[in-house]
Amino acid sequence: MITAPQIRAARGLLKWTQATLAARSGLSIVTLNMIESETVQPRKATLAAIQAVLEGAGVEFIGSGGDAGVKFRSNGPLSQSLSGT
Repeated sequence: MITAPQIRAARGLLKWTQATLAARSGLSIVTLNMIESETVQPRKATLAAIQAVLEGAGVEFIGSGGDAGVKFRSNGPLSQSLSGT
């Protein structure tokens, strides 16, 4: 399951605000803020919804635990637009 730091990092890669991710995920900004600040334990379905939106935008979640991170998917729509293909 994705982590709060990964969500923040993915938003950073996409240059999305919390409002953008919240709207696309069907969450309130307050809920997303609480998830990212780790003040609540989100449901698995909520994390899955966030992950689906971010992956749909071209983010790939990598690693786990202390080695968890994010990167642009090499064949995703965003990476193609960045490379000019």
